Amino acid sequence: MKKTNPNSPESPDLPTDDTVDLSKLSEVTQRRVSARLRKPDRPDPVSHFFTIVPNADTASLLCHACETLASLNVMTTDLACELEGSRRNVALAIQQLAVLGELLVNQALDNLEPPTGLSAAPLNSQR
Repeated sequence: MKKTNPNSPESPDLPTDDTVDLSKLSEVTQRRVSARLRKPDRPDPVSHFFTIVPNADTASLLCHACETLASLNVMTTDLACELEGSRRNVALAIQQLAVLGELLVNQALDNLEPPTGLSAAPLNSQR
């Protein structure tokens, strides 16, 4: 008697190829974004499982975003060390995007409240 594994790649209900129809994905994404823009008061249908406190201050949100991006950076760096070839390049590209996002969030935090000892004036301002 052959035992059937529900996660087996031979399972008839799963597609045989790993390709994703990007045109279809972009249509679905476009519809969701358009609906969200037309009705901004409508709750986000994507996920209600994770929520953020509505009155959280901007600095706290940016701090948590920075920590999340830093964690993503570490995880993708670790993953890239285990991969080879084009998959390693993809993991490193994700890691670089995480670092870029972290830099942007850190700059936004600095713009809200400059680090102690630094002036609030932009670096490229002329007198």
